[in-house]
Amino acid sequence: MLRGRTRGLARGTLAVQQAVLGRLPIRCSRPAPFAPDMTGTTGADIIVSPLAASMLVIGDEILGGFVTDTNSPWLADRLRARGVPLERVHVVLDDAADIADALHTELARSRPRVIVTSGGIGSTPDDITYEAVAGALGRELVEDATLAAAMEGIVTRTRTAGFDIGEEFRNFVMRMARIPAGSRLMPREGGWTPAVCVDIDGGSDAAHGGGATVVVLPGVPSEFRALLADAVEPALLDGRNALPHVVEILHGFSESLLNLTFAELGRRFPAVKLGSYPGRPMIVRLSGEEALVEEAATFVRGAIATLEADPASARLPSRWTREEQRGERRSEQPDAGPQG
Repeated sequence: MLRGRTRGLARGTLAVQQAVLGRLPIRCSRPAPFAPDMTGTTGADIIVSPLAASMLVIGDEILGGFVTDTNSPWLADRLRARGVPLERVHVVLDDAADIADALHTELARSRPRVIVTSGGIGSTPDDITYEAVAGALGRELVEDATLAAAMEGIVTRTRTAGFDIGEEFRNFVMRMARIPAGSRLMPREGGWTPAVCVDIDGGSDAAHGGGATVVVLPGVPSEFRALLADAVEPALLDGRNALPHVVEILHGFSESLLNLTFAELGRRFPAVKLGSYPGRPMIVRLSGEEALVEEAATFVRGAIATLEADPASARLPSRWTREEQRGERRSEQPDAGPQG
């Protein structure tokens, strides 16, 4: 979408690469700073870690407050259902250097990893995600034959409708066919564009476990979701990780009354992830390996039972409820205004 700036085309691919590289050689298809150190290892030595995920939400309209990002929470939910942790979400401008910085940061983290991008792949000058990803990875921008044929179809249909199309118009449309060299396409039936996947160091499914895959997706929520569900999940996410065991415990006490319990839980069960969430009722969420989570849950339930058995602490939930209700009634009273 055109948002009043003409950065991407004016710079040109080479200019974008020169702006964002510096740390990487321009023709390096497997950038050395991101390569795993496999020195002295054999196949028997390699223990592949679970797959992790990161995300780049790209768009001036997001940070400008014009559009609310709904893709990252949707992605988080889909990943959680597959046992893949979404460890970080970057929200960046349509700026090649910002995109490269975020991408370099995530590529330097633990692997295997899938890095999903959202936004910036249209035909307008400010849609520079393909160019920025190519530059950040030290790859050239090349015209893909499959995408080019689809874009030529758009040009032909537009011309057939009677619109006067010149070479400059065609060049803007063809920008959507120029992707990082070495990419692979993941299309979906009926979609207007495929997912574009760039594998680094063998990709996220490499046997040595040291690879990553950058998945470039459109920012339009309906297309982002359809491509992820129909194309990306079956190929890259389904069946990769074991699902964590999750237990939720509801209670009516303030979180502060359980702080000592939570601290002790962390000491006894460091591998169990704890989340405590205020509300009515309060929620304690434990996740991890099943046997440890169940043991930790028994410990937390025991602490809550102890609070319930103590007359002093047992009175607190109803007292807090009454105080909240009084506060709500005061806030609902109309302002009498200044007194004369």
